[in-house]
Amino acid sequence: MERKVILFDLDGTLTDSGEGIINCAVFALEHFGLSVPSREALRSIVGPPLFDTFRRFGVPEARLDEAVAVFRSRYNPIGIFENHPYPGIRELLEGLKRDGHKLCVATSKPEEMANRVLNHFDLASYFDTVCGADMAETRSSKDAVIAYLLEQNGRADNMVMVGDTKFDVLGAAAHGIPTIGVAWGYGEVDEMKAAGAAAIACTPAELLEILGKQEA
Repeated sequence: MERKVILFDLDGTLTDSGEGIINCAVFALEHFGLSVPSREALRSIVGPPLFDTFRRFGVPEARLDEAVAVFRSRYNPIGIFENHPYPGIRELLEGLKRDGHKLCVATSKPEEMANRVLNHFDLASYFDTVCGADMAETRSSKDAVIAYLLEQNGRADNMVMVGDTKFDVLGAAAHGIPTIGVAWGYGEVDEMKAAGAAAIACTPAELLEILGKQEA
């Protein structure tokens, strides 16, 4: 079996972080007196960079830094832990490490926060490297994060991305890396397929099977 370098998204792929992210987004939108969409509509904010999210929901360009600061004022002490690993994720990671694959995290979440989450849930030891956004989110798109990961770790011919949104698919494709989409997160399966996902996994067990069979 070919050993792969597998890049994992974090929010919506490894952990179900929606509750904390949505609660903090509501907190920030209320700070500006903006209309707060339904929680179902707010599911789309899990994964993309915060600046893009607040811009889309009506925060003026000149106040985007303030919106992110308000979000983080609740997220850092509380929201970051309104979160949990998806069922089967630990078993997935154990199986992949047992099979000799190299595992990395490539996330639009700030890198420091990603490490806090992984350490809190005792997942950090499965990963050889964790790459994320900087705190100013000047490096926040999935394309930019993967570029940073490649700069830090080099490129391998057998890389594959795993994520739950079209942004993961498109960001990896910009670097010639195929993506396996996961159906349990916050993105839309049809959007991932349209963006060119190589496969869709409905459960972590199915993802383990696909990764075992797929030729990168």
